[in-house]
Amino acid sequence: MSLNEFKVYKPFSGQSTPQPDLPDDYFEPTAADLKLAQTQLNARTQALNNAPLQLRATREASEKTKRDRWPNTRIRIKFTDGTQLEKVFPSTDKIKSIYAFVRNSLREDVKPIKFILYQPPQRDLKVSDTTVKNLSLAELQLAPSSILLLRFEDESLNGSNIPAPLADSVWALAESLPAPPPPPPEVNQSSSANKVNNVIQAAAGDKKVPKWLKLGKK
Repeated sequence: MSLNEFKVYKPFSGQSTPQPDLPDDYFEPTAADLKLAQTQLNARTQALNNAPLQLRATREASEKTKRDRWPNTRIRIKFTDGTQLEKVFPSTDKIKSIYAFVRNSLREDVKPIKFILYQPPQRDLKVSDTTVKNLSLAELQLAPSSILLLRFEDESLNGSNIPAPLADSVWALAESLPAPPPPPPEVNQSSSANKVNNVIQAAAGDKKVPKWLKLGKK
């Protein structure tokens, strides 16, 4: 995906529109979202704790290493109905670039309404926050990829049954999320035991049962 491209993913529900009868907690952050957020929070906390111990030159060298390793950052924004926007930004960009991208993707009547991008459990990434707005995406520990959730200040636009208020031109590009992989099949212990017994019986019919098979036979 180039820096000028973006993707739009429809909510995964088997249909093109969200299911109104799904419970609200269906679209709560997933365990993967929470795990990723916790990892990023730990990394940020550790960086802040170590900052006073690092010389300025050392910190600058560390930041340069990060920029060289992850020149771009993939950001995915999740709306409350499950719709997702995804775009790649230079890791040197500020958080305002993500806000501008999201705002430009909204319907005209919704663009003036304020919204907040955040990471669960309690990390708001506000452009008005001086500890956030002046840092690059790499410095915010968002590189190489992060998921940000979105909530509007107007609660009528939030909710699992409220379609994301995206512009028609953006919706026209929407594609379905790939179906989640099926859970791995459970191991059937009785079936496995039968297979072992069959091997033992077959071996016994032709020749002596090997010693290693006898150990497992009762």
